[in-house]
Amino acid sequence: MNEKTLLGIIVPCYNEEAVLPETFKVLTHVLENLVDEQKIDQRSFILFVDDGSADTTWLLIEQKAEKTARIKGLKLSRNFGHQNALIAGMETISRSTDCIITIDADLQDDANVIPEFIDRFYEGCDVVYGVRRSRDEDTIFKKQSAMAFYRLMGKLGVQLVPNHADFRLLSQRAVLELMKYREENLFLRGIIPMLGYPSAKVYYDRQKRYAGESKYPLKKMLAFAADGITSFSIVPIKVVMSIGFLLVLIGAGIAVYALIVWLLDHTISGWTSLILSIWLVGGMQLIAIGVIGEYIGKIFNETKKRPRYTIETATYKTRQEKDS
Repeated sequence: MNEKTLLGIIVPCYNEEAVLPETFKVLTHVLENLVDEQKIDQRSFILFVDDGSADTTWLLIEQKAEKTARIKGLKLSRNFGHQNALIAGMETISRSTDCIITIDADLQDDANVIPEFIDRFYEGCDVVYGVRRSRDEDTIFKKQSAMAFYRLMGKLGVQLVPNHADFRLLSQRAVLELMKYREENLFLRGIIPMLGYPSAKVYYDRQKRYAGESKYPLKKMLAFAADGITSFSIVPIKVVMSIGFLLVLIGAGIAVYALIVWLLDHTISGWTSLILSIWLVGGMQLIAIGVIGEYIGKIFNETKKRPRYTIETATYKTRQEKDS
């Protein structure tokens, strides 16, 4: 066991003023226990990344950082999104830590299993996934939709760890390798399994949110799922193309049927099926344009090569200046 292993815990935050005091307490307690057991270096810390919060989230982080060296803060200039906030934290501390753990501020992921993450790290795992034991507390809709998403992604050839979100450990070499993936449209749950490094799973029971409101309502969850699909597969375009061919065949069949009816002199003025066919084909065309447009939009964003995030300030820089 190497007691000099320096751990950095990254916590993305967006309007989390209600839960932060408890998050400080829980994560600091876990970190100090690991230091006392000599599992990690005493310089290990927790980095809170404020993703453009509109409440007092950053003020709370600043105040706590002034009181303890265990807490550090990184403030982004605006809201760049959860995945970019994680990347900002990783890129900031990747070369100064031996491993990092990412966990959300809402305390739904069980911080008490972090020691198990460290044990798997010492066993040689570069990636340790926190995986929910069950979804019994979820609604039927959320449970079924989540399972359907994992099945769909599997059929699309995307390697995902079912019931795993963004609660994970990454070794320094895994983080540095991850930094080579420069795409604008980030879906870390799909990218990290692609690294191919030795990995393990740690199971835990997901808790109810300690305080505050969920930052992932249904609309955001659906958008996140769509990003995951379109970031890793062109199958949707192929599906649309296949449907197009199918509609052409159906159209040919209708044309043959219409010709037969005309020959038998059974034509009906204002044939309803003609209108239905127009609506069907028109709808499919709009869907096809929308799917292709989604991919073109992603290409557009990638070609601009804008930075994923902008750092406004960081408390640990101030502390380093004082130390010097």
